Amino acid sequence: METPLDILAAANALPFSFTAVYVVGFIAAVVFGSLAWYNSKRPPGWEDKDRPDFIPDLNKDDKKDQ
Repeated sequence: METPLDILAAANALPFSFTAVYVVGFIAAVVFGSLAWYNSKRPPGWEDKDRPDFIPDLNKDDKKDQ
């Protein structure tokens, strides 16, 4: 026998696609935020720390007009 709480939980459940969009968006925000943070100017005390190997090096100085 289902309890009223089980019935309410099933009725208010979000569709899978709706939840998947939020999960994928959150993961993308974390990844892009991490890339931006690792490629930004280092905060005090972090100047001599190396960037992790899996973070690509983004240079603003690279120009294609050569």
